[in-house]
Amino acid sequence: MSRYDLIVLGAGSAARDGARKAAADYGARVALVERTRWGGSCPNVACKPTKAYIVAADLVRDLRLLAPRLGLDAPPDRVQLGGVRAWKDGLKKAQEKWVAELQSNGFDTYEGEATFVDATTVRVGGEELSADRVLVATGSRTAVPPIPGLDTIDWLDHVTALDLDELPDSLLVLGAGPVGLEFAQIFARFGSRVTLVQTADRISPRSDADATSALTDALEADGVDVRTSSGVAKLEGRTARLLDGTIVDAERVLLASGRSPNTEELNLDALGVRIERGAIQVDEHMRTSVEGIWAAGDVTGEHQFTPIAQYQARIAIDDMFGESAASADYEILPTSIFTDPELGAVGLTEHDARERGLDFDTAIHPVAHVTRSQYVAETHGLYKLVFETGSRRILGVHVVSRNASDVVYGLSLALRAGITVDDLAAAHHVYPSWSEGVKAAAEKANAERVRA
Repeated sequence: MSRYDLIVLGAGSAARDGARKAAADYGARVALVERTRWGGSCPNVACKPTKAYIVAADLVRDLRLLAPRLGLDAPPDRVQLGGVRAWKDGLKKAQEKWVAELQSNGFDTYEGEATFVDATTVRVGGEELSADRVLVATGSRTAVPPIPGLDTIDWLDHVTALDLDELPDSLLVLGAGPVGLEFAQIFARFGSRVTLVQTADRISPRSDADATSALTDALEADGVDVRTSSGVAKLEGRTARLLDGTIVDAERVLLASGRSPNTEELNLDALGVRIERGAIQVDEHMRTSVEGIWAAGDVTGEHQFTPIAQYQARIAIDDMFGESAASADYEILPTSIFTDPELGAVGLTEHDARERGLDFDTAIHPVAHVTRSQYVAETHGLYKLVFETGSRRILGVHVVSRNASDVVYGLSLALRAGITVDDLAAAHHVYPSWSEGVKAAAEKANAERVRA
């Protein structure tokens, strides 16, 4: 049996950040166990490869729309998907290189399925590893909805869709969260006929309603057929019967209706680790219900984003080895959906503020009134501020524009500092930039106060 200071199950964002911190800050001897992809989903099949496709799709859109105005040749109606895939694959790091880099950093690597023998012992193949501290960071996978007929077709998800060499003539996307929205737009811009189905009454239902309305308009302008308040009742080959009785014909179906944490094979139930809806339950220090076992990342079901996985892992490591670990705080969390335009957000939505019983107001500035939008012929988007009426403190910022992710990230620090809408209105800004729409919205809120 091999003995370690820390065993990390997984090799994704949370696992690698946790391992590095444990070794660098606490001198820990660390073992990493991975069964599928060294490096995890983000660099191999999720964040980075998907964003490569988004860049390609944005380029196609801009050339298609702007090339005739600039005297350039427009791209063909359909993209040669094999070329895009080859370019994407060329950006990825080989699995052998991942392993070599991890080992060069001083980690022992074990490839295979991990199973807990007890709270301090993990079996991988024919080997047993032991440690007083175990970090579970096994990630998540595509959730498969119980749709009759789904098991009879070769459905796609965010992994297999990136391996296609031929563009499907038609694509049905199930789910309008970040993955579904991004892939719907990518394939529509590439030349597929795309139908997007969402059970909620609007896309990205946790986002601000005005923001999702603006993004819906942008998607429909790209040719995406957005169907909300619906779902698939049954699949029969290329035919999908929706819950509202309508029929959608699609060559391929892409699942994007959620994620399932990877916990089943770990034998956590036998140890007494508390799991709800497949996710490992953790406290503010990432501790599970069993002493000596922590969890971080998608496997916790809590804000399944790469930066949050890293954040949680660092908290867990400090709690394992340190004396005064921070508590997890998700109150001010910038997020983005990387469509074009992006939907970036930080803080409370209008709905959130209302649910909390706050006295608030809003200010909106359309993206079409920002100079930068003219260069790319973008008419869909907005800048929305949610602010407390008494203190004028900014409660939330919601941006639908290009580079919205960068805009809201900068403002997350401002929200934490308690900035007011009048502070934003008085601040200097860069012209012409996408961020200036935030100042314009704040000026509207300031003008309303003066008129009152």
